[in-house]
Amino acid sequence: MAVHLSLVVFEAVVLASALAAGFVGAIAGLGGGVLLVPILTIGLGVDVRFAIGASIVSVIATSSGAAAAYVKDHLTNLRIGMFLEVATTSGAITGAVIAKFVNARVLFLIFGFILLLSAMPLIVRLGEELPKGIRNDWFARHMRLASAYPRPDGQMVEYQVTRVPLGFIVMYVAGITSGLLGIGSGTLKVLAMDTGMRLPMKVSSTTSNFMIGVTAAASAGIYLSRGFVTPLLAAPVALGVLGGATLGSRFLVGASNTTIRKVFVPLLIAVAIEMLIRGVQG
Repeated sequence: MAVHLSLVVFEAVVLASALAAGFVGAIAGLGGGVLLVPILTIGLGVDVRFAIGASIVSVIATSSGAAAAYVKDHLTNLRIGMFLEVATTSGAITGAVIAKFVNARVLFLIFGFILLLSAMPLIVRLGEELPKGIRNDWFARHMRLASAYPRPDGQMVEYQVTRVPLGFIVMYVAGITSGLLGIGSGTLKVLAMDTGMRLPMKVSSTTSNFMIGVTAAASAGIYLSRGFVTPLLAAPVALGVLGGATLGSRFLVGASNTTIRKVFVPLLIAVAIEMLIRGVQG
């Protein structure tokens, strides 16, 4: 009876944690893994391999739950998402190929410092609702990347896109980090669009949510074949994250770009610190 009760409590805690992770992940465009992996490994003592397997399930659930709503609400820029997915996929393949030739510990440290530095301009622009003075560059004009999204009052907010090559390069690096380190690259995806291409934060987050599911789906089969996706862990994670992502998507529709940035920046710093710790610990 005690064992059964302990299992029920464990499942309940995982479900509640997944609900919170899905909610935050849907708003920030990072997927639920940022919160889930530390909770499962540090808080509940789950083996990191199974935690990552559950994290991949959570990312797919977040993307499925939130991305559909964002596309329906015309918040996601599908043209940008599909274009940048080429860079992410290419980067993931590159990372997988060169993984055995590089020191993962050094890479964790490098990318941890890069993310911390990337947080600085975001903190400076913490109160920015919409980018100012942005003009479509040559790539944005020819690929028709500029678009608009509706405000809660129904009015359309038009935005333009710049520095497309920079966004493509950062997205390629995001793919490499996924392939090399086995981590989600939602953080770098949002940075590529918000800081690189100067999209509104709401568009960056929703487009990232659309993209991360594709990347995670490519990795899910590998973890499943290796036995690192277990029903007792994956089931409550998927249900919780899907519910949280659905609630998060409803919250984001009415939220301002400033609010979303205030959610994203602490998570960015948390991811950077986690990468630095993993680099120091080896």
